[in-house]
Amino acid sequence: MSSGWKTMDDFAPGIATNRLPATDRLAGTALRLAFADGSATRLDFRTGAELSADGGPAQPYEAVPVREDLLFLGHGHPEEPRRHTVTVVHTGLGRALRITSTIAEEAVPGEPRVAQAFTPGTVEGTPVRGEPPAPTRELIGRRALYRYSPDHLYEHVYLSSTRYAWQCLVGAQRGHGDVDLAATWKLADDLYVFTFREFRIPVAATWLYDWAARRTVGTFFGLSGAGEIHASPGGAHIEPLGTVTYPPGEEPA
Repeated sequence: MSSGWKTMDDFAPGIATNRLPATDRLAGTALRLAFADGSATRLDFRTGAELSADGGPAQPYEAVPVREDLLFLGHGHPEEPRRHTVTVVHTGLGRALRITSTIAEEAVPGEPRVAQAFTPGTVEGTPVRGEPPAPTRELIGRRALYRYSPDHLYEHVYLSSTRYAWQCLVGAQRGHGDVDLAATWKLADDLYVFTFREFRIPVAATWLYDWAARRTVGTFFGLSGAGEIHASPGGAHIEPLGTVTYPPGEEPA
């Protein structure tokens, strides 16, 4: 790590200030999801803060309603603490997207320490409409500010289907920036899941963008400066700065 480079515990405090609030409305309900890889999951929400996955032990979860029919649902895995799952559930379309982040036991030079996997699915018992979640290029060329709090302001530039650039304008990381691996999936018009995996520190993030409402909800998952596993919430107001249009045949990969 470069001298003076900030870790997750340096920049995370306060970065959830502008995040939408979580809900406890799922308490006493169950959710059944079937995924494209053939797996299925039943989530029993025992309370507003604890769920049981497939009959397993109770574990903490967080559910954030981004729209009335759209949930950002995150939980860890007590038996596998290096794994964290976010499932975006769009009940209005009967569709879901599972994003699993996993911290490698050992760092590999030149690769992000945290890997991510994406699996689209459907909500059982709910009519399925529209196209399934899929990778998209729609963010390429966009540039925007993300205001997480009065003390956290970042700029993003979406460079290609696999890379984005960021810099901190206000906050503990001011003056820092990088180009990291990224992936963008489209759920519906103006709804995207955007993820990134950092090279310099062992952190990945999963974000749900409501571009129409100019809001984001997300979670950072990785290791603190002391090597402890953390899942830290975040959320921001989006302030678009413009879009670059590339000449035909010269678009980024």
